[in-house]
Amino acid sequence: MSETNNTSSNFIKNIIKEDIATGKHDEIVTRFPPEPNGYLHIGHAKSIVLNFEIADEFGGKTNLRFDDTNPLKEDKEYVDSIKDDIEWLGYEWDGLKFASDYFEEMYDRAVLLIKKGLAYVEDMSQEEIREYRGTLKEPGKESPSRSRSVEENLDLFERMKNGEFGNGEKVLRAKIDMSSPNINMRDPVIYRISHATHHNTGDKWCIYPMYSFAHPLEDAIEGVTHSICTLEFEDQRPLYNWVVENCEMEAKPQQIEFARLNLTNTVMSKRKLKQFVDENFVDGWDDPRMPTISGFRRRGFTPESIKLFCREIGVAKSDNTVDVRMLEHFIREDLKLKAPRTMSVLHPLKVVITNYPEGEVEWLDADINPENEEMGTRKIPFSREIYIEKSDFMENPPKKYFRLFPGNEVRLKHAYFIKCNDVIKDENGEVVEIHCTYDPETKSGTGFTGRKVKGTLHWVEATNAKEAEFRLYDSLILDEKSGDDFLEQVNPKSLEVANGFVEPNMTEAKGNDKFQFFRHGYFNVDPKDTTEDKLVFNRIVELKSSFKL
Repeated sequence: MSETNNTSSNFIKNIIKEDIATGKHDEIVTRFPPEPNGYLHIGHAKSIVLNFEIADEFGGKTNLRFDDTNPLKEDKEYVDSIKDDIEWLGYEWDGLKFASDYFEEMYDRAVLLIKKGLAYVEDMSQEEIREYRGTLKEPGKESPSRSRSVEENLDLFERMKNGEFGNGEKVLRAKIDMSSPNINMRDPVIYRISHATHHNTGDKWCIYPMYSFAHPLEDAIEGVTHSICTLEFEDQRPLYNWVVENCEMEAKPQQIEFARLNLTNTVMSKRKLKQFVDENFVDGWDDPRMPTISGFRRRGFTPESIKLFCREIGVAKSDNTVDVRMLEHFIREDLKLKAPRTMSVLHPLKVVITNYPEGEVEWLDADINPENEEMGTRKIPFSREIYIEKSDFMENPPKKYFRLFPGNEVRLKHAYFIKCNDVIKDENGEVVEIHCTYDPETKSGTGFTGRKVKGTLHWVEATNAKEAEFRLYDSLILDEKSGDDFLEQVNPKSLEVANGFVEPNMTEAKGNDKFQFFRHGYFNVDPKDTTEDKLVFNRIVELKSSFKL
């Protein structure tokens, strides 16, 4: 199990403390139960942190269990990605389980319900079942199939299992109460036919339990004490308890609901995220714009930052929306003492320092991280030709513009003062090169106090610079709308690609190395597209935000 630093209380912990005090459980057992029908997103991270750390705090266990009851939507790729994500976050499961491990027992429990007169085989179509179910204001109607004998239902259910019927021809329904005010209790479907190959069981089964039937059985079989789920399952709690009780399960897990994570400018639905992937709005589940754990990992977020965020937002009983800038705050906090500082130029403009000796390269000292002196210093080259940002020069600047313009003097970070003397343009009138002079008496670190300048620019020496691609990300969604029109909210400017230069010390950078580029933000070396011949940096987050905790 993982070590947790979270000791704050919440209503779920209070329930567990009471259960321990009354002797209800000898050991606390939780589970993280993803459906392997997509990659995990940041909302799942909240559930992972909650389930693993609560069990850990009380000396219990947490199982990783895949609710693989729908072979039409599931894939081994999703299973592998989920395991990778949990391990990357730093958690170890006590048991690796699959719902499909229990298909035989689930079938037997369904047979038990039939024998008790609490389940029946239904002939109606899905549309007819929905029509008979009624509404929130009107009770449902009993199906003609509801009066079938136990013997007939047992025969039909076995024939369903044996593959004698096609998809949709029959289902098995629990016999509960068609007049219940809770629609979930109006004879819900608990088994359906699906002639599909399952990633674990192959073609052994052609009937599969519904999630609402399988999940409580899985919890009970594994001895889960506290089945922690999100608020959308609150109305299903009576059915959860009904299944456990009437299937005569020895263990009696308790379902507890908490508010799911909602983030501004973020889609939190696996179905919608899959649509982003399938319709090529992104280049995969791990696209750094995606709110998947693998997307955050590729963008450069750390496990520590995500866990700190999940602990800080806490556990509530009612839904709310968290500002995505709060998550960004924690990655800044985590990286500010870890990430080496360096310089990069994303949109380069060449500067020629005309009074600097031709062919000479000077190596200057620079802090690796001024907030963490233990990281030491690095050497950066300086010569007659350097690159600065295009945005750091204006030929006709407005008032209070303190960067470079004709006749103005600025400081080069870690280097010298330079003064702009001439501007070179192409045939279209575009500035392509600036000619400057430097003052050798103003070298950084020498204590020069002769005069002051108001602007400090970052730069990269031209002859030793390493080419790089920079990917600058913005929200994939323009605003918080997440209804059926969510694709209309896709931000067409969610990705800007720039091609520039980095310091030569980046030659040895490898995938997932993280840096703070002066004035540009925190960046991660893309682990997927970076090669020996091409450096690709993903911007994790900009340096500053107006958000405050």
